[in-house]
Amino acid sequence: MENASKALIIAGAILLAILLISLGIMIFNQAQDTVSGSGMDQAAVTSFNNQLLKYEGSKKGTMVKAMIQEVLAINAESDNNDSISVQVQFNSEAATTTPTTSRIINNNTYEIVMGYDGSSNRINKITVTGTFSAAS
Repeated sequence: MENASKALIIAGAILLAILLISLGIMIFNQAQDTVSGSGMDQAAVTSFNNQLLKYEGSKKGTMVKAMIQEVLAINAESDNNDSISVQVQFNSEAATTTPTTSRIINNNTYEIVMGYDGSSNRINKITVTGTFSAAS
């Protein structure tokens, strides 16, 4: 009888130790996610990217205009926080966070390529190549 009670006490102590170690690992992982600094977990990054991925590839000017409107909404929502803004670059011009749709021709086809932030794998730059109307 005495051996059985000692075995139960040892088994309980082992289970308690495993529980404490698991709790410590879970707290450590949560602290690592907070310290990583991106401010977005993987699910949020995926959701953010999915807003823009539908525009990738060869698209007509009307789709490019819709994408630019979405980028402007994202950038306005980011509240001037450069870490989550998206830049748009037309051909080899300078990238901007406030692109305009006035130079895009509706019937032309444009190639859209997404650029990703290396640390968080979030879209941070969109390159649009094609023929644009003269700058106004």
